Amino acid sequence: MSLSLTSSAFEDKGRIPVNYTCEGDNCSPALRWRGAPEEAESFLLTCEDPDAPSGVFRHWAAYDIPPTWAGLKTGYTNTTDEQSFRQAINDFGLAGYSGPCPPLRNAPHRYRFQISALDVHTLPVRHGATCAEVLAAAKPHVIESAELMGYYGRE
Repeated sequence: MSLSLTSSAFEDKGRIPVNYTCEGDNCSPALRWRGAPEEAESFLLTCEDPDAPSGVFRHWAAYDIPPTWAGLKTGYTNTTDEQSFRQAINDFGLAGYSGPCPPLRNAPHRYRFQISALDVHTLPVRHGATCAEVLAAAKPHVIESAELMGYYGRE
């Protein structure tokens, strides 16, 4: 079985509910993964907007997630102080999750949630690393990845 990522909040290629965005509670949706490779030592979970006017905008990177986990509950924000894994500084300049917030009256943007199984227990990044730094450090350690895509637009 290959790695897969799902959410109870929205279907793949579906609309992300407002409570997971800047117009709502701005908290992360519940995410579940299955089919992780046995050799996984940790997981990296990211959320990116490839349709942002300035290029890819990184909303979240949660990393050093224990290999025994198969998901994250709803409710992580940019003020969540999680001790079981680390969270990078997103492109809003905040640690943790900041939800979709595309410019007003743009076509809906795509939001790529991605889970990556890594072959290391801990990524060699400094405290306060950015999402981009975490992704660069993780790249040579990715065993397998899966993606869940959601859409969101603001009127």
